Amino acid sequence: MTFNPTVLIVEPERELRWKGKVLINGLFDGEHSFRLERSARGTRFEQGERFTGVLVPLLNGAFGPTEQGFKAMNEHLKRRAEN
Repeated sequence: MTFNPTVLIVEPERELRWKGKVLINGLFDGEHSFRLERSARGTRFEQGERFTGVLVPLLNGAFGPTEQGFKAMNEHLKRRAEN
């Protein structure tokens, strides 16, 4: 499946957020974000995804591979940042 996402927010060193859809708005939409928060302890990275639309209940449980990919990316990024 190919998405042509729309960038919603670009805040350098803070947040990148975009939204993609399947065919039309409200059918199956996915909003993805990367956020950075700085503190005295360092920088916290947060990755998020939110799905909305009428097809979401029908596809419940189909996001396992996507979620595994997010976790793998986060773990790799953590190892790289700590080196």
